[in-house]
Amino acid sequence: MTEQTSLLMQNLRRSGVWFVASVLALAASSIGLSRFLETETPTVSLALDPLNVNALIGEITNDLNDTSNAPDLDALLARAKNALRFNLADARLYSLIGEVKYRQGEKDQAYEFFEQARKLSKTELHALQRSISRSIEIGDLAKAVGEIDTLLRRWPDQFQAIAEGLPTILSNPDGYEAVLAAIRAAAPWRANLLVALGKTPDGLDFAKLLLLDLTGSRAPPNSSELSYVIHGYIREKKYEEAYRLFLFSLSDQERKLGGYIFNSTFEPVPSGKPFDWQVRDQSGLEVTFAPSQTAVEGEGGATVRFLNTPVKNTALQQYIQLPPGSYKISLAASARNLKLPKELFWSIRCVGPAGEIARFNIPEGTYNRQALGLDFSVGPAGCPMQLLRLETAAIAESWRFRYVGTLVMHKLSIERLSS
Repeated sequence: MTEQTSLLMQNLRRSGVWFVASVLALAASSIGLSRFLETETPTVSLALDPLNVNALIGEITNDLNDTSNAPDLDALLARAKNALRFNLADARLYSLIGEVKYRQGEKDQAYEFFEQARKLSKTELHALQRSISRSIEIGDLAKAVGEIDTLLRRWPDQFQAIAEGLPTILSNPDGYEAVLAAIRAAAPWRANLLVALGKTPDGLDFAKLLLLDLTGSRAPPNSSELSYVIHGYIREKKYEEAYRLFLFSLSDQERKLGGYIFNSTFEPVPSGKPFDWQVRDQSGLEVTFAPSQTAVEGEGGATVRFLNTPVKNTALQQYIQLPPGSYKISLAASARNLKLPKELFWSIRCVGPAGEIARFNIPEGTYNRQALGLDFSVGPAGCPMQLLRLETAAIAESWRFRYVGTLVMHKLSIERLSS
């Protein structure tokens, strides 16, 4: 072999290596780009890499979900089965085949594929959803609740997908007990369940029963859960049910704070429930509660400190329930340098069309434990529940009307007057 021939052979080898390297780099680039596009544009992704199973699953799913065109189920089934030869352990493919079979009317075979998908992956989303529906359909509600628990622990954003099946489950004693057992065991979807139930009148009754049955358990209802359901009854104008649930939810310690006004001395234990004090978060003022027993003389109760700015709307409020009759509302209050350009007052309004039934103003200035009060009455109709509020008369937040000083309310109470 001449020197020229040897040099030519070396160049050819180098060129071949370069060519193979180029092909491999191009292939790697195509695969990488395919993976990048597989979620948004699975069809383009498959054109770059026909073996991209994620893109294939995405494309078949899109075709099945396309409401504008009837999918070619036979063709989709063939594609899914062909992909299965190279991805035997992919639970999603079994689930897709099951869905195609389900739509073809071959439900028994469909559920076999769903079951196989769940053997490979207990949390395969679509197989779980179909299995839940099947369990509800055949009346195996305990199994359905177990599957819901599995689904929502893995896929918490899927709650709405199963929400419509909840009334059917809860209407059955076995289903109700299964749900109760799950939320007693601190199921992470417990809050979502109560929120969903609180949106309908029938759901509210189920939510109330669940909360009552949770009382005394290792996972008793918390204030936010109770507040949501109580608010639900108020929205539905079921005021008696709302108030009874509130009373039932009180601890032994909280019962000592009972009365026409709950916690009339503003002890620092607000629960946020509608029939307890609710402090409105707004700029321009600060509201703090101090215990009456340990406070410095003259400072026990609710302190409202105004920050020399405009103040609009409500600072404190509480729902109350007064039967028809005559009453007196009384306030023991102290103030320091209190300036109220647009009035500060307590009001009692009927929750409903009747409107305001009582109002008394807080005086300006500096004073110590001044007694304030007003007689008022609740009519025999149109006022089943009332809202008690501390608010200002300001309509707009004008800097010409700045509230200044400190108000301390030691006790606010309502007593019924003899007729």
